[in-house]
Amino acid sequence: MGTHGNEAVETAARRLLVPLCVLSGAVVAAGFFFPSFVGSVVAGESWLVVSLLFFGSGLTYLALLPLDDGTDGDARSRTPYLLRVRRSGWTDTARGFLTRIRGFLSQQDPITFGVPVAAFVLFFAAWFAVPTGMQAVVGAVEGVLLHEFGALFLGAMFLAVCYCLSLLVGPWGEIRLGGPDASPTYTYPTYFAMFFTAGIAAGIVFWGPAEALFHYRAPPPFFDVPARSGGAAVGGLAYALFHYGFSAWSAYLVIGVPIAYFAYQRGAPLRVSTILTPFLGIDGLDGYWAKLVDVLAVFATIGGVATSVALVGQQFLAGSNYQWGVTYGALGPVLFVTGLTIVTVVSAESGVERGIRRLAGVTVVLFAVFAALLVGVGPRAAMVDTGLAAVGTYVAEFVPMSLYLGNGFIAADWVAEWTVWNWSWWFSWAPFAGLFLAALSKGRRVRTVVLTGGVATSLATVVWFVVLGSTSLSLQRSGTTDILAAIERAGGSEAVAGFPLLAALPLGQLLLFLFLALIIVFIVTSADTSTLVVSILATKPDVAPTTGSIVFWGVLQGIVAVAVLLVGGGNALKTVAVLTGGPFAVLSVVALIGLTVAFRRDESGHPSLLDKIRSAVGDHGIDGPSEVLRREK
Repeated sequence: MGTHGNEAVETAARRLLVPLCVLSGAVVAAGFFFPSFVGSVVAGESWLVVSLLFFGSGLTYLALLPLDDGTDGDARSRTPYLLRVRRSGWTDTARGFLTRIRGFLSQQDPITFGVPVAAFVLFFAAWFAVPTGMQAVVGAVEGVLLHEFGALFLGAMFLAVCYCLSLLVGPWGEIRLGGPDASPTYTYPTYFAMFFTAGIAAGIVFWGPAEALFHYRAPPPFFDVPARSGGAAVGGLAYALFHYGFSAWSAYLVIGVPIAYFAYQRGAPLRVSTILTPFLGIDGLDGYWAKLVDVLAVFATIGGVATSVALVGQQFLAGSNYQWGVTYGALGPVLFVTGLTIVTVVSAESGVERGIRRLAGVTVVLFAVFAALLVGVGPRAAMVDTGLAAVGTYVAEFVPMSLYLGNGFIAADWVAEWTVWNWSWWFSWAPFAGLFLAALSKGRRVRTVVLTGGVATSLATVVWFVVLGSTSLSLQRSGTTDILAAIERAGGSEAVAGFPLLAALPLGQLLLFLFLALIIVFIVTSADTSTLVVSILATKPDVAPTTGSIVFWGVLQGIVAVAVLLVGGGNALKTVAVLTGGPFAVLSVVALIGLTVAFRRDESGHPSLLDKIRSAVGDHGIDGPSEVLRREK
């Protein structure tokens, strides 16, 4: 591989990106502080191009920065092999085009590569040919799945929660992935940041200001409170916490922990199908059942992430239109997705140690700064009162909400449209997020994996929804701004919800800038990771993906996102992607059964959390309650 050629290209690119970022940043800054400047000098697609140049050039420059001198080799040796992108130099690209294509295809798994690509081509071809028929078919399947099989999603998610809690306190949580002497590959802050930003995407920015308001306007039937009342505000925020809290992240864990265990303890490949190891054996993971699982994982990942790119694209464009009155034609969505795709591909190709790790760190910092500023200028009394009440309701009613279907076994409309739909979406993301979590977790105890991937991540999302959700509820209820009316004026699109909220607060321009930046970085940190994971799944087993594979899947993901925005099949593709959550809800149960059998057979003798607490108490010279409570004589 011609790495020296790559280094020269990256050096030249960095030199170009610095002035590009500075110049475009000056225009963007002028737009924020002098809004009339945008309308009079830079308008329409030009403003979008300048904005994307600023955000994109900055993130791309960060991804292309070399590691510290002398650490490149060490960093690559620490990174799991399949996460290392095999990079082609300029000498490789000098070969004939057809030769390079044949070389690329020869390294792809014909099933996990070919079937998803063919499925996407057929889907959009059918959508072009018979859009009405496709809508009807997909809508009918969605209705059956979300209503008739709602109990499946609720049951699988509740089982995932219970299992994760048992790993937290039980003896199996003490298992160190990779053996007793294995050490973690990444520092804990890096480990948390990469998984959190990969798994949440921009959904937290998209729904943060909107979901609690929707439930405030149309309260969940579980609480039986009047619409737009104080009870509806608390109940609506509690349900938003429920949909993004510990349950949601548990879906990732029940896929990720089995993959990590069988990969690092049993030598199974780092693939989603590894969850079937107890049933098929390691040799059986080359069979068709395993291939089917990996195909579903690729399809769910590309469909889910590409649809998310389309949704946040709408949010970014809605924000520009709301703030500056800038309107876009069909070219606007294409430009936005193209810019995101370039940053995504560069970040994924630069590897975990550079682009993915650094952009995750930037995202977490921006996330924390935005939340801190919002606490500083927002309605703190409402955050405390409504937030604490919602958290208390979430904890107290967690089990009933987890099992609530409505009045019967078939899910009621509200439950199907919100809770069951959310669970199906989280399960559809579980294969890609779970595999990435497994890849990062070598050397960690299972208990640490659950604490990080379930507890720490859900605490971060709970804080976000408490801060942003209670702020939107407070401004709506006080009449400071009518966010729900703004949503209605935008045709019912929740994408606009955050912008009237921020405009009504002090430091609104700064908050708006950070909000738009968060939209970009959150989706990039999910899209670059999903591109890498899909490249791993589509490449032949035990072979790390190449630059060509990263580029192919990143571009395909972008094409699907553009198609979602332009073809009008967004709801259908979103539904089809979510439909893959059904199989993975079932597969999560299968994975837990196999993992439990393996734990009971091979992992006896580990101390539980209670055993460790007792040991710690004993080490401090306290024999038990009798010693503590004994009276002096």
